[in-house]
Amino acid sequence: MTEPGQDRPQQTLLVALAHPDDEVGMVAAMRAHVERGGRVVLLWLTRGEMTEALGPVPTEEIIRRRTEHGRIAGEILGVETRFLEFPDTGVHATPEAAARVACVIAEVQPDAVLTWGDAWRRGLRHPDHQATGKIVRDAITLARIKRVVDPLSPHRRPAPVFTYRDRHSPFPAVAIDAAPYRDKIRELALHYQRELEFPDPEWLEERLRGIGRRWDLEMAEEFDAWETRGGLVESLLPVEIQGLPDHPERTREDTL
Repeated sequence: MTEPGQDRPQQTLLVALAHPDDEVGMVAAMRAHVERGGRVVLLWLTRGEMTEALGPVPTEEIIRRRTEHGRIAGEILGVETRFLEFPDTGVHATPEAAARVACVIAEVQPDAVLTWGDAWRRGLRHPDHQATGKIVRDAITLARIKRVVDPLSPHRRPAPVFTYRDRHSPFPAVAIDAAPYRDKIRELALHYQRELEFPDPEWLEERLRGIGRRWDLEMAEEFDAWETRGGLVESLLPVEIQGLPDHPERTREDTL
């Protein structure tokens, strides 16, 4: 337990998404953690190379520019950024895909994970988003297995999952006041508007104001809490996990 006056050990939030720009609804969550001294790693499974917003240019040029979009987004947010080489519109929730993400989890050693959720199956939703959420949640389990992540060290600490909120979700909702991070939210939205014909930032701000009204706030971001209590929080970390004890140290299984 941290004594009063002592610094809390730095904790890591892994944000794992499908495409650069998926993170626009998570700015407050990331900045809240960064401003409290935490580490955020923003991982995209694809480069988002299927976009038509850049015009009729070769795929290699789109990949280069989308990679740059991600780099700039990371600078705006003050977070680490990484890409995996899954094909845009071709992300599938397979054991092999989960194993690739498990290696990232073993390297990053996150204390919590923020990603897409199952509830996006309703309506016109991108299949990459659904697949990414399933891959990431499976990867948290696979990251515990030494043979999957070798030569990296397995990740066996509980890492609670948070996902984009859906009105049909059975999970409790957790919310973060987004108003203190308004400037970063607008800056990121303007970045993608310039580069990708993203909607006007007012669209995003109005969406966050709508969420805020449910929490008696000016603006808010809202997520499904898969393993924690719901409610209004200052940051997703640190968090108290409900009904998820520490994984015991494994011995014989490590060699299987």
